[in-house]
Amino acid sequence: MDIATFVDRSLGEWSSQRSAHHLAFAHFEEVRSTINIEALTVDAPGVLELCQRYEVAPETIVSPFKMSWEGESDWDEDQTIEGSTILVPVPESATTGKLLREQGYAETMESAGSYCLTEDGTFILTTAYERAAAEEKIWFATPNLRFRVSLIKTSSGKGVTTASFSSEVRRISIS
Repeated sequence: MDIATFVDRSLGEWSSQRSAHHLAFAHFEEVRSTINIEALTVDAPGVLELCQRYEVAPETIVSPFKMSWEGESDWDEDQTIEGSTILVPVPESATTGKLLREQGYAETMESAGSYCLTEDGTFILTTAYERAAAEEKIWFATPNLRFRVSLIKTSSGKGVTTASFSSEVRRISIS
């Protein structure tokens, strides 16, 4: 599988249930959310801005997309978790590359991570931040069911502060 195929398989609206262990706080959290993943054109404003900031030629990118989410956590039931980010894959080979993000996963700032796709189609993204490092693995069990495991590590990469598992089911319209 290449990055264009992975992004194409990810497009749509997903119902997500995430279980997270915040080891630093000795707290378990359950999050239910809706995730929307939509394709963007190479010349979309946010895409071109990310390319300029990271000095990436637009003709080298593949399958840019926008991800938005809205959900609820049992940690703070009065607060809605929501946001969106633009993501821009920059392939280096058929199975590796960089992923530019308008907003990071572990820290709410721009980020550039490294991705690889394994032989079984698992997408692995590793991103180093100023105070942490994130590792995400996403794979499809079926075309409409995918799983995601995320680790937030200390900046040295030696300690884990958060571990989470998500199951995501694509919402299908029946007409």
